[in-house]
Amino acid sequence: MTRLHLVRHGPTHAKTMVGWSDIPADLSDHAAIARLHDHLPQDALVISSDLSRAADTATAIQGTRRRLPHHPDLREIHFGTWELRAFAEIEAEDPELAFAYWDSPGDVRPPNGESWNAVRARVDAAIDGLIGMHTGADLVIVAHFGVILTQVQRALDMDAQRTFAHRIDNLSVTELAFDGRTWSAGRINHLP
Repeated sequence: MTRLHLVRHGPTHAKTMVGWSDIPADLSDHAAIARLHDHLPQDALVISSDLSRAADTATAIQGTRRRLPHHPDLREIHFGTWELRAFAEIEAEDPELAFAYWDSPGDVRPPNGESWNAVRARVDAAIDGLIGMHTGADLVIVAHFGVILTQVQRALDMDAQRTFAHRIDNLSVTELAFDGRTWSAGRINHLP
């Protein structure tokens, strides 16, 4: 059984759509980071997205755990021309597309960005590769809201719209497992 401990990076405090932009995380909540560090299995392998908010969070919780190289396919959704723009501004510019993107996630994409299905395919392939290389291990994967939701969708076998109802807080951990054939979900959005 391979167990995934999906950790969302520390907060950025951005009030815009942040995908591939490399905005740093606020890691000043040392108590929350210590609780998260202590909650995670000590023999786990740690890997993160290559964006600094995830990589720096991984460093903060790593301790003596072995670190794997950053993985660019664990990046957040690429929001294209919506990147670093407020949702209200995007909605005012193209209300139909903005509504469709969140209400009918799938193949709808922001201009020059990724659809939900494209993100899911990218992340699934990255996770499958990690499981293949580290079968039976505990993997602490420090990533992003969208990345974690793709795997919640996978484990719970639900449509994207229902998946979006899950909350994934900063510095939370979502616990999933794969036994070689089937997925199972433990706690989702657990704040130790």
